[in-house]
Amino acid sequence: MTAPASRRLTRDTRNKVIAGVCAGLARQFGLSRTGLRVAFVVSCVLPGPQFLVYLVLWVVMPADDGR
Repeated sequence: MTAPASRRLTRDTRNKVIAGVCAGLARQFGLSRTGLRVAFVVSCVLPGPQFLVYLVLWVVMPADDGR
């Protein structure tokens, strides 16, 4: 029996709104894209580095190949 292949964390370029970061994270962890986007926007009103983390992920996460 073989273990399932691990899926790389990539930005989802087909379902993106801005950069595909939230869509890629949602796909990786089996979450709702819309729910994760709403949670991110709501979290931006709280103090913290949420927006900077998004920008870093935008730069660091590779784009998917469009499959």
